[in-house]
Amino acid sequence: MALVIVNNNESIENALRRFKRKVISEEIIKDLKKHAHFIPPGQKAKLKSANARKRNRRRFRQQRSINTAPRPSGGGQNR
Repeated sequence: MALVIVNNNESIENALRRFKRKVISEEIIKDLKKHAHFIPPGQKAKLKSANARKRNRRRFRQQRSINTAPRPSGGGQNR
């Protein structure tokens, strides 16, 4: 739980700004969105595997683009 104590000479805007930063750093909003609705275990597993496939596809695409970069020619001519 995010707790911010307002100092005597501090404005409400500054305290609110500190509170927002604290909420973001503790990932309270992320956790709230995650628990906003119930996902059945079967659907959760499908979602997890779909995200893994997507992640692997991205990795493979990045590796392939690195490996297929044009190589400099040796400068030799075939006659």
